[in-house]
Amino acid sequence: MSNAIATAPPADIAVRVRKLAKRFGSKTAVEDLSFDIATGAAFGLIGPNGAGKTTTFSMLAGYLRPTAGKIDVLGFAPTAVDQLRSRIGVLPQDALLPASDGVGEFLVHMARLQNLPKNEALAGARKALAEVGGQDWWKQRCGSLSHGMAKRVALAQALLGGPQLLLLDEPTAGLDPRVAYDLRRIIRERKGRSTIVISSHNLHELEELCDAAAILDRGRLVACASMSELTAANEEIRILVAAGTRRGTEPGRVPVRALRDLPGVKSAELDEERLEIVVYFERAQADAETVIGQVLRALLGNQVRISGVTKGRGLERRVMEV
Repeated sequence: MSNAIATAPPADIAVRVRKLAKRFGSKTAVEDLSFDIATGAAFGLIGPNGAGKTTTFSMLAGYLRPTAGKIDVLGFAPTAVDQLRSRIGVLPQDALLPASDGVGEFLVHMARLQNLPKNEALAGARKALAEVGGQDWWKQRCGSLSHGMAKRVALAQALLGGPQLLLLDEPTAGLDPRVAYDLRRIIRERKGRSTIVISSHNLHELEELCDAAAILDRGRLVACASMSELTAANEEIRILVAAGTRRGTEPGRVPVRALRDLPGVKSAELDEERLEIVVYFERAQADAETVIGQVLRALLGNQVRISGVTKGRGLERRVMEV
C-alpha cells in the first residue's frame, strides 16, 4: 500500500476503508469491508466473537497488513509509522504495562518514542495522567496498580500528545461500574478533538458514545450508518404502558386509530404482549420530539398509564435483527 498523501481521502474523512480483506491461510477473517469514518466522530465496531472486529481494529492500528484492499488513516497507510507517529493513540484490549516501571517513567518513555523532546514528554505525560484522574500515581509501580487503575494508565498512554485518531479496543471491559463511567466520560470529552474508533461488545455503551457504527458478522459488513439511522431514532418512537393496557377508545385504553391520525404519523401499533406502542413517522414531516409530544398528549388525554418512552428501537435490538 502506498503512503502517498495524493491518494488521501477528503479532510472531513479521517479513516477510509475500501474492499478490505484479511485471510490467515484458508481462514477468512475479514472480507470486502468498505466504510468511512468522519473526522471528529466517535465510530463503533460491533459484532459477536469471530465477527472480525479485532482483526479490523488491528489493521487500522497497523498491527496487521491486509491481504487485499486499502486503508487510509489520516491520509496515510496505517504502516506509515513515521508520518503517523504521535497522531494516533491506541488502547489495545487488556494491554499489559511493564510491572517494574513507575507510572510516570512508563508514560515519559512512551512519549519519547513519539519523538517528543524530554521536557515536552514529561509535561505531556503529566497532562495525560491528570486527564484520566491518575495524577497521584506518578511514582507508583505499574505492577501494583489495580485493574481499573492500569486501564486508566493505558488510556493515558493512548492520549499522549493529543492524537488526532484514538483506537480503543474494549476500553471498559472488566471494569467496575464507577471506573467504566469515568472512562466513558473521558472518551465523551475527547469527541470532536479526536476521531475515536471503539471496538466493543457493550452495545448500550456504544449507543451512548458513538455517532455512527459498523456492524460486522462473520467477517463481512452487514450494516454501517449513523447511530440514529441504525436505531431508527428518526423514524419511530416506542412507549411502554402499564400492565393490563389494551387497545380501545374508552378511558385507560390505547386509542390506536387516533394515534394513526396524528400529523406525520405513518402507522401505530400496540403490542399487547410486550405492552409497547410503536409509532412510525415521516421524518420529513415531523421530528421525534414533536411526535412524542403529540402521542403523549393523546395517551394522557385518554388516561393511559405510561412507563417509559424511547426514540428508536435501541442498538441492541437492531444488532439482533441484522
